[in-house]
Amino acid sequence: MKPYTEITEEYLNGLNMPSIKTNKKIQYINLECAFDIETTSTTYNGQKTAFAYIWMIGFGYGNDVFYGRTWKQFVATCKLIQRSLGLHEERRLVVYVHNLGYEFQFMRKYFDWNTVFAIDERKPIKALCSLGIEFRDSYILSGYSLANTAKNLSKHNVKKLVGDLDYSLVRTSDTPLTEVEMGYCRNDIDVVLAYINEQIEQYGDINKVPLTNTGRVRSYVKHNCYYDDKNHRKSSKGKYVRYKRIMEDLTLTPNMYLQLKTSFMGGFTHSNPNHTGMVHKNVASIDLTSSYPSVMLAEQYPMSRPRELEVNSIDHLIELMDTYCLVFDIKLDGVKNVLGYESYISESKCRNLVGADINNGRVYEADSLSMTITCVDFNIINKVYSWESISIKNVHGFIKNYLPKAIIESILDLYIDKTTLKGVEGKEVEYLLSKGMLNSVYGMCVTDIVKDNNVYKDGWEIEPVNIDEKITEYNESRNRFLYYAWGIWVTAYARRNLWTGILAMGEDYIYSDTDSIKALNYEKHKPYVDWYNDNVQGKLEDMCEHYNLDPERLKPKTIDGVEKPLGVWEFEGSYDMFKTLGAKRYLVLEKGKYQLTVAGLSKKNGMDYMIEQGHNNPEEIFNLFNDDLYIPADKTGKMTHTYIDEEQMIHTTDYLGKSKIVKVLSSIHLEACDFTLSISQQYKDFLKNLSQGYIYKGVKHV
Repeated sequence: MKPYTEITEEYLNGLNMPSIKTNKKIQYINLECAFDIETTSTTYNGQKTAFAYIWMIGFGYGNDVFYGRTWKQFVATCKLIQRSLGLHEERRLVVYVHNLGYEFQFMRKYFDWNTVFAIDERKPIKALCSLGIEFRDSYILSGYSLANTAKNLSKHNVKKLVGDLDYSLVRTSDTPLTEVEMGYCRNDIDVVLAYINEQIEQYGDINKVPLTNTGRVRSYVKHNCYYDDKNHRKSSKGKYVRYKRIMEDLTLTPNMYLQLKTSFMGGFTHSNPNHTGMVHKNVASIDLTSSYPSVMLAEQYPMSRPRELEVNSIDHLIELMDTYCLVFDIKLDGVKNVLGYESYISESKCRNLVGADINNGRVYEADSLSMTITCVDFNIINKVYSWESISIKNVHGFIKNYLPKAIIESILDLYIDKTTLKGVEGKEVEYLLSKGMLNSVYGMCVTDIVKDNNVYKDGWEIEPVNIDEKITEYNESRNRFLYYAWGIWVTAYARRNLWTGILAMGEDYIYSDTDSIKALNYEKHKPYVDWYNDNVQGKLEDMCEHYNLDPERLKPKTIDGVEKPLGVWEFEGSYDMFKTLGAKRYLVLEKGKYQLTVAGLSKKNGMDYMIEQGHNNPEEIFNLFNDDLYIPADKTGKMTHTYIDEEQMIHTTDYLGKSKIVKVLSSIHLEACDFTLSISQQYKDFLKNLSQGYIYKGVKHV
């Protein structure tokens, strides 16, 4: 790396940096640039603090990377860049940062900011300073850590270096850095430059690179909905008008939006309480292939504005489901679980919950509860529970039909590319692009259309939005190609599909997570798997017939000629040993390799510690995986973030014994933290009572 003083006007002007004009009359310099910092977290007089001790910037992949040691130097560098390139609000240089929210907290008070676009508080993804430099987040664009971003490079061979920088050592801007440490710093810049270079090549220029991973698929699908080719409107006027007519009928009222939002639930993740805490052998794992994309193709969705409906009885409600996607408010009294091995209703989605037994966040039984649900959820609840009385109110129905053909074909094309291009030499870029977009296709449907703005004005503020105004804006939008209600049913259909497996496997069912099931006695349940797979293929073929599409597109072949049908259960293998302690908590031994999944804990670090403590003995390791599991801070790989917004003057000493006074305007303190795998007392009590027969199949035994 070269010091920042070697960034000269001559150097910058010597780079090939053509400018690209946007339709908003903004010019962007068409060159990949990257910025990064390294920081120290420490304490002073018992007070947490943190500060940067080096920054790096690079202009163009394969070119020099420059560094400086202070923010004063970086500000001076930015001013030089502005003068040399003639930057201003309408002529910008984009500089990518991998996890912009982190760097922004350190540098935000050193610049004046024209606009900051954030997806959440303290999570900016684009920040334009007054110097004409626009910082963007490469992490939210790639969707991967820096290490995995490097692994997914298709053209450049750059690997993320690991372990060369000891973060426990206190360093200041005066601390000398070794060649190895400097190499680590440069490497982080090289990875981002390589990634953005490939993105620019994919999209043609830097202006066309989307802000987020979800933005990729939004642009792709939107284009397919409205246009036939790149000429857009001129050659696609008829298609544009036809799709606009569809959208004109798909509107919402503020109250309807709130009811839909209240009914929304994500993926179902839970464990059978009768198996929780037990070690099982020969546990099968089955996965639904592309669960969300497949239900978007196979199922029918709200395709009209909602209408209020009168419901006279449960039979009448079920009859209406043939024509409508329904959402309604429900009140149940005397709720009993008829299964005994699983619960569906989420405690967090209930209102006026009275006298409930809670099964790890799910209602096992209750004296009374109220909630807002879809018709799909009702059909599941009807199989899991009985009740003494039911009240259904505020019923709204949408005429149901398949999603628009353009969206269907977009998803099909992405799935085909993901399947057929995997492992094909020279098609690595296209494969990764299709894979990323297919994984994000559901995300674009559940983006909240009424969300308070996170605004940066010298500090972070929440700017409430007016629901009525936002819904009006949504209904009248000329660019809208999605309907908020669609996303509500995508997850509902996926939960229902998962639950067909849970119900079919009964007491053999051990654990589920969104699109996967772990169960005993797999051979016994193969007829269910075969039935399900035939059924989903039939649904997909019906959709193809409806739109006159080739059904062969539903089962593309891999490079080896193996058919990969969409939406089916696939057998992933059997675990030698399996143990779950509840949702997002399980341990697996398969072919001599362990796999740990615990929410909030690094899989690798947690597993390494357990192997060490258990002397690599399976029985000891599985015994360690319990309510008493404690992992010390230096073994978790887990960090606690503390935001510091006040100015600090710190007297610190680096690891070499050299003292320095450091001025900090704002920062993030990172601290290694320990981890305790604790099961809530409520869940412990539930498991104990269930095992002793106090709660069983909806009957309380006193």
